[in-house]
Amino acid sequence: MFSHILIPTDGSALATLAVDKGIEFARDANAGVTIITVIEPFHIATANAKQINRTRGEYEKFVRMEGARALTDAELKAKQIGVSCRSVQVESDEPFQAIIDAAEKNSCDLIMMASHGRRGIGALLLGSVTQKVLTHSKIPVLVYR
Repeated sequence: MFSHILIPTDGSALATLAVDKGIEFARDANAGVTIITVIEPFHIATANAKQINRTRGEYEKFVRMEGARALTDAELKAKQIGVSCRSVQVESDEPFQAIIDAAEKNSCDLIMMASHGRRGIGALLLGSVTQKVLTHSKIPVLVYR
């Protein structure tokens, strides 16, 4: 039914669980996966706790390393259970759009993602990334809770 699944992660516990379940789902469906992390650019005026306590350079180094760790962990999991996997890290002010764009660019026929990640008060004010992907994606979205 599905041949290529995009699985976004922000490294949070729920997103990591969704990655694991997504890779297992891909194995059962005989599908490949692309794992994506989206780095939000540093902004001086922000509610993002990762940015408030860091300089621009510290923030960029921290989120790139955190994203690379999440991608490496997912790639190892996929390899262990025999799922074809590639990974990508992108930077975008609009993570939901970066996820949709990556799914289209990589010819994915399903996006599987966690119901929420580490979005804090910003999610309450702006809506979650998952909700925005559900609203705007033309590709089917499977949400893991």
